[in-house]
Amino acid sequence: MSGRTVIRGGLVITASDEIHADVLIEDGRVAALAASGTRVAEAWVADRTIDATGKYVIPGGVDAHTHMELPFGGTSASDTFETGTRAAAWGGTTTIVDFAVQSVGHTLREGLDAWHAKADGNCAIDYGFHMIVSDVNQETLKEMDLLVEEGVTSFKQFMAYPGVFYSDDGQILRAMQRSADNGGLIMMHAENGIAIDVLVEQALARGETDPRYHGEVRKALLEAEATHRAIKLAQVAGAPLYVVHVSAMEAVAELARARDEGLNVFGETCPQYLFLSTDNLAEPDFEGAKYVCSTPLRPREHQAKLWQGLRTNDLQVVSTDHCPFCFVGQKELGRGDFSKIPNGLPGVENRMDLLHQAVVDGHISRRRWIEIACATPARMFGMYPKKGTIAPGADADIVIYDPHAEQVMSAETHHMNVDYSAYEGKRTTGRVETVLSRGELVITEREYTGHAGHGVYTPRSTCQYLN
Repeated sequence: MSGRTVIRGGLVITASDEIHADVLIEDGRVAALAASGTRVAEAWVADRTIDATGKYVIPGGVDAHTHMELPFGGTSASDTFETGTRAAAWGGTTTIVDFAVQSVGHTLREGLDAWHAKADGNCAIDYGFHMIVSDVNQETLKEMDLLVEEGVTSFKQFMAYPGVFYSDDGQILRAMQRSADNGGLIMMHAENGIAIDVLVEQALARGETDPRYHGEVRKALLEAEATHRAIKLAQVAGAPLYVVHVSAMEAVAELARARDEGLNVFGETCPQYLFLSTDNLAEPDFEGAKYVCSTPLRPREHQAKLWQGLRTNDLQVVSTDHCPFCFVGQKELGRGDFSKIPNGLPGVENRMDLLHQAVVDGHISRRRWIEIACATPARMFGMYPKKGTIAPGADADIVIYDPHAEQVMSAETHHMNVDYSAYEGKRTTGRVETVLSRGELVITEREYTGHAGHGVYTPRSTCQYLN
């Protein structure tokens, strides 16, 4: 829709500023900002006016780690691109970067084409893709160059899941060397999967089959060891490194050490590691299965170090790793054997609210909230300032956020296609009221007014934190 929209009277919060300003939107983009009540702002004439008095006006969230429709463990993630992006919009996220998967024996192109087919015409908000590289060979390495040129500029590798996604150190080094040349960014799932498989086998042999043992075998030390090894391999290759879903204080320490040495090493954590713990994994009657994800939830004492890492910028991004599996019929595949529980949690709808709660609780500032949830992921993955901020020329991806509204998180009221909430009963302060994606109303005063197919594929430039 062409036309003009004005958002009046709100507190505009970006990663760098807080200002009481009106926002003028024209043809899907931010045209101007002006201090509320000034002659400039008052002179604006628009087809539509949104009153944001007493509310925050923030950039739409950028969730750089989601898995819609991901095949895993004999089943598939329960959110489609249609349901998952709609739920993201309800939670104030207006861009996701999902993971296309290369299967062993197939090309990167085949994997990317398959994910384009899943997403095309089905998304409520804009989306991009990372590429999971499962089979490093000479052809794969050449394809990486081509993908960077067309806007898929990040590649995920796994030190975990032998026999599925796993890459050995030699394969990782080759991919890192290639990314050092082509400008791509390697994203690493850092857990020592070979050692973990030994511990899984031993635990099951002892009859330790409950969900809580998932957390006990995937030891924090094996996350730290793999993080350290990934950093050293990246250093040898002269490549940047982004470590996904950091959950353990020992892994944060490895990242902090590398950054203190001046290395281009970045870290992401997720809300589940900030708000949940092994206490959830230990819930009785197989309820703990709801919380099985990898890296796993850690004992509560790790949370303080993760918050500290977010404040000191040793961790730069909070993404969700949204990968939902229903409790009934999917998580239940692992009854009697925790190793068969599909790994993943729902959360794409909860991230912005949980991080606002962290502002309320004093863990982070308002601007840091926007930085870790909007601006930094956009910069990290080559989408800034089109995404992640409110500034002239930026896409009009804007959320009107009520900082005083109270809500109780629940499967009864969420919009994700999954039969439980990881945060069931959690009371939070702050709630999304209205969401615009490229100037179009997707959520209008707590009513869904978007549609599948509005969201478009967004090619990305390379990481904007690299010299």
